[in-house]
Amino acid sequence: MSGEHLLIILVVGVVAGWLAGQILRGTGFGLVADLCIGIIGAFIGNWLLPRLGIHFGAHLLGQIISATIGAIVLLLILGLFRRRR
Repeated sequence: MSGEHLLIILVVGVVAGWLAGQILRGTGFGLVADLCIGIIGAFIGNWLLPRLGIHFGAHLLGQIISATIGAIVLLLILGLFRRRR
């Protein structure tokens, strides 16, 4: 993974975290945590979706969609653990 690719994932992850927080209102962890979750979600979406045969293309919008899906999945999983406490 090149430095440029990593930077794009980080920027897209921040956008995806914000979008996921907006889509899943009430399940987020606050703005800063949602942005961090978005970055992690970008890695998850970038890894998981191609393995499931889901491709949104290599353009920026496709990467944002993929990262947002990864962030939503991560927020839902973290929400399950938070409710158990």
